[in-house]
Amino acid sequence: MRDFDPATYGDRIANVYDDWFGMPEDAEAAAAFLSELADSGPALELGIGTGRVAIPLSQKGTEVHGIDASGALVEKLREKPGGTDIPVTVGDFAGVDVEGRFSLVYVVFNTFFALLTQEDQVRCFENVASRLEEGGAFVVEAFVPDFARLLVGQGLPGDDPL
Repeated sequence: MRDFDPATYGDRIANVYDDWFGMPEDAEAAAAFLSELADSGPALELGIGTGRVAIPLSQKGTEVHGIDASGALVEKLREKPGGTDIPVTVGDFAGVDVEGRFSLVYVVFNTFFALLTQEDQVRCFENVASRLEEGGAFVVEAFVPDFARLLVGQGLPGDDPL
């Protein structure tokens, strides 16, 4: 992990990301849900990547901005129709180092867990709060761990499963 930084994953997988993961089946439903939450205000996607949610959301008329640590993923976004219309900041999304305020900030596909420390996760929440307009929403799409898996020896050595 010594050579791992916020851009590493995206930079290493950029050339195959869309082939491996493709467009999510629920991209249109997600875009409709997020558009309603944005309520005609601007939205910010943390970990925008190749734009699998940002582009459909933008096509619904929501002004979308993004931030991603991987310049290589952002290049893939730029190659897509509508991808050059979305302003993107290249940087660590925990810092939410962008200008402006947003009615919606969102992070999808478990990307929040790219923030490897609790300190970075808390910093992200604090920074999002400072960028949200009054009444704005912060959406985090994340998996719920299956704790039953810990009972079959898949925890870390020395972990107490419960």
